[in-house]
Amino acid sequence: MRALVQRVSEASVRVDGAVVGQCGAGLLVLVCAMRGDTTAQADKLATKISKLRIFQDDAGKMNLSLRDVGGSALVVSQFTLAADTKGNRPGFSTASPPDEGKALYEHFTASLRAAGVPSETGVFGADMKVSLINDGPVTIWLDTET
Repeated sequence: MRALVQRVSEASVRVDGAVVGQCGAGLLVLVCAMRGDTTAQADKLATKISKLRIFQDDAGKMNLSLRDVGGSALVVSQFTLAADTKGNRPGFSTASPPDEGKALYEHFTASLRAAGVPSETGVFGADMKVSLINDGPVTIWLDTET
């Protein structure tokens, strides 16, 4: 699985003009299930994100996790993280098929919640409008295969 994690002051996602998910200080997690991914990989990624030390401690060093600071997450499905950009038009054949992708997205979010991270979501497969205030900015790419 792949994720693009952004430390945020706040983030929200809208579908058809209505807010369907939001978070305050914490993380915006754009996540993509890749062809062949498993629930074990979703669990591994959720654990990694819940423990990722990218929040500042009292000395101003990135030394605290999302759980340490009591933050929350907004998890948004993002199949375009699977883009093959060898040519000028991206291909997405390495992304999981939609039914598998949705199941893994939901499993990932449940695993993040089970790790103690309050989490809201977007709507899988919807045309979403994501707003965020990137804090830092801090943006980190994660892939369970690397």
